[in-house]
Amino acid sequence: MKKWKYSALSVMLMGMTATAVAAPQLQELNQIVTTVNDGVILQSDVNAMLKTVHLNAAAEGQQLPPNNILRQQVMDKLIMENLQIQQAKQLGLRIDDSQLDQAVADVAKQRNMTVTQLRQDLASAGISYPMFREQLRNDMLASEARTIIVRKRVNILPQEVDNLAAQLAKQTQQNVQYNISQIQIAVNDDADKATREKAKQEADKIYAEIKQGANFAELAYRYSKGPKALKGGEWGWMSKEEMPTIFADQIKTSSKDSVIGPFRSGVGYHILKINDVKGMPTVSVVEVKARHILIKTSVILSDAAAKRELEMIRQKIISGKETFAAAAKQYSADPGSAANGGQLGWQVPSIYAPAFEKEVETLPVDQISQPFKSQFGWHIVEVEGRRNVDRTEAALKNRAAQILFNRKFNEEAQTWLQDLRAGAYIEQMNKVNNG
Repeated sequence: MKKWKYSALSVMLMGMTATAVAAPQLQELNQIVTTVNDGVILQSDVNAMLKTVHLNAAAEGQQLPPNNILRQQVMDKLIMENLQIQQAKQLGLRIDDSQLDQAVADVAKQRNMTVTQLRQDLASAGISYPMFREQLRNDMLASEARTIIVRKRVNILPQEVDNLAAQLAKQTQQNVQYNISQIQIAVNDDADKATREKAKQEADKIYAEIKQGANFAELAYRYSKGPKALKGGEWGWMSKEEMPTIFADQIKTSSKDSVIGPFRSGVGYHILKINDVKGMPTVSVVEVKARHILIKTSVILSDAAAKRELEMIRQKIISGKETFAAAAKQYSADPGSAANGGQLGWQVPSIYAPAFEKEVETLPVDQISQPFKSQFGWHIVEVEGRRNVDRTEAALKNRAAQILFNRKFNEEAQTWLQDLRAGAYIEQMNKVNNG
């Protein structure tokens, strides 16, 4: 089952493309400033993101770079978002209102508030709630498209898994995690010598400023072309195994506030900062034993009808009129598990699609969930048990495979995004104003 992830509200606000309340001059706001293939970026998109970036920076006490530099960072973000949404449309992806409602509820929960309070909070910041919802939908679509496409580019050999699992088995009870930030000075591998040298000089200059006490996050806002530039370059907590190999190979110290670089990769020059270091618990996983019933929608079975059918099946099981196993064999559209009474066996929840993963992680044992939807259809699920698996061969191989996937996915995602932009038709139509 494939997964999508959507960002937290702070990232959401930085990614917002059309949420600001309309400015007095609507005609100016609706000017096309950039054409991206057959899509467009409007002046209102730029103004909205500029506003939300300023809101985030103010909340975090972060100083932003000059407006012309910040606007270019915003334009880069909008272009990449537009390209990924185009990919999602080509794949025929969609996020329905029920999925979106759940995502909004999750965002509100992350901020320790109700959806009503979230709406009030957005309104007080001058952010349109309907536009906020649509941007959240776009973020989910972009993430889903990126996951589907990049996943196909990731190739993990069984021998790689075995080798890494063997290494994990030799590790001590605790590993190390690093909270890292990055500044990336972009330059293509095939750039001429003068261009490469100019990028190297810029990276050296930034490194010197950092060593002299300059704020790393502010320099990231100003100069970085990396994927986390509008978050001050921060990648968050990662083990070496989870971060791109080019980063892991350079980290030879565990000292907090260490600055590493500049060093070269295929996409440019990088400077890393270790913001903090902490120990990582022993390799272990929680496995869940679950069984489910799947009803797929079709041209003759709507979402509402599929949900109603599952509700009736659930009531039959709860009332004792039918067993879960019998119902799964009779009704479930998942042939692999239906033949076994819906059984999925002992699994790590992360292998499932996000909606399913969430249910099996939070559902109490021996309770049957309410009907919920994933990209595969409508489900009910029952968790029959949970167990901790500590350093078994299966757990180690599972962990090794996930580590390898995360590492290669991050690397391939950056390359794919770079290729996506390189192959796009991008034309700036009008000069972007301050908004």
